[in-house]
Amino acid sequence: MVDGTYELFRHYYAVPSARDRDGREVGAVRGVLGSVLGMINGGATHIAVATDHIIESFRNALWPGYKTGEGIEPDLLAQFPLLEDTLAAAGVVVWPMVEFEADDALAAAAAAAAADPRVNRVLICTPDKDLAQSVEVTE
Repeated sequence: MVDGTYELFRHYYAVPSARDRDGREVGAVRGVLGSVLGMINGGATHIAVATDHIIESFRNALWPGYKTGEGIEPDLLAQFPLLEDTLAAAGVVVWPMVEFEADDALAAAAAAAAADPRVNRVLICTPDKDLAQSVEVTE
């Protein structure tokens, strides 16, 4: 389970700019796709990527000052749909979250996967500390 929003931001600020023939920024998408393909080549059998399709959620009404899309580079925001389409075309399950956030999808999916007796191990790829509540250590 991959936090696609975090990965897109990380690659946007970490990799060199790259533009397609129409001039659209695609560097972050290329970086995330490379990471996901690396997971597949490394033996991952099932991958799902959750993205914050919109930045604001119901939490904005609950907590003043909760994160917004303010100040996010337009070239970065424009890559969300491209990332989702690219990963889906590659056969990766994509959860573009609208009402809830990507970490909500990751937590729910991790719980469902962990309950499946066919699943040996669930990995959540994110720096989001909220997902620590999904961690269960077994021996």
